[in-house]
Amino acid sequence: MAYPVVSAPYGLKPVNLIGGQVFAGSTRMLPIQYGYATSIFYGDMVNIIRGSIVKNTSTTDSSAAGLTGVFLGCSFTNPLTKQKQFSQYWPASTLAGDAMAVICDDPDTVFKVVICSATTVIASGSIAVVGQNLGLIQNAGNTNTGDSAVAALYSSTLTTSGFGLRVVDVVRDTQVALGTAVWSSTSTATLTLTSSSAAALPLGTDVASIAANGQLIGSGSFVATAAAAGATTVVLNTAPQTAFTTAATLVFTQYPEVLVKINFGSHQYYTATAV
Repeated sequence: MAYPVVSAPYGLKPVNLIGGQVFAGSTRMLPIQYGYATSIFYGDMVNIIRGSIVKNTSTTDSSAAGLTGVFLGCSFTNPLTKQKQFSQYWPASTLAGDAMAVICDDPDTVFKVVICSATTVIASGSIAVVGQNLGLIQNAGNTNTGDSAVAALYSSTLTTSGFGLRVVDVVRDTQVALGTAVWSSTSTATLTLTSSSAAALPLGTDVASIAANGQLIGSGSFVATAAAAGATTVVLNTAPQTAFTTAATLVFTQYPEVLVKINFGSHQYYTATAV
């Protein structure tokens, strides 16, 4: 059983650095323009324009000059109270001339992010998407908590170079076992099942099988069409890399969270295009 339950996207949260290096919390303070009219939430991706931070609004999370990093709060002088304020998010159109954003800008940072099929509908990563590319869903943040609701976008097209997120791994701590099924036949990427005790299968659900010796065999494929609980037909994104044995038991696993980093050519520090 997964713990905790992943019920909604929360933006991007720094976990560590590639190579297993510890994320020590190092950030950079960058200005927000006076009166900037778009709210920026904790976990949103940001760009820099004319020296000031702006919210990234692209679903491919790319821009001509690249991404600067992820927003982790800000400080500014409250125009009403005239007191210094520290905030989880930037309230749109705040008239503060000293506003500074806290940005996680290290290109090697690995972030945890929820993967969704649309808006805030939780989907799944899979072992097969590790090393592949994902884009973003730009959901509106929560002004009550100050947190982002940005999610990684499920896609069956994983090699698009315009997608700025590279999947480093799945998050196994929150994986959900969705049940099993007995496989009978396959036509390219369509599986026919003789019986299924599986729950509803969201897009991206990982598919594996159990070997005769009890070991788990990854298929290298994932669910490409959401299936209802107990469905006897399941469509995968591609034919299994490792063919299932006769009457093999299939295992379905949901990974609602994945670990990602900003692609090499998408980060501002690694692109030759000037801001």
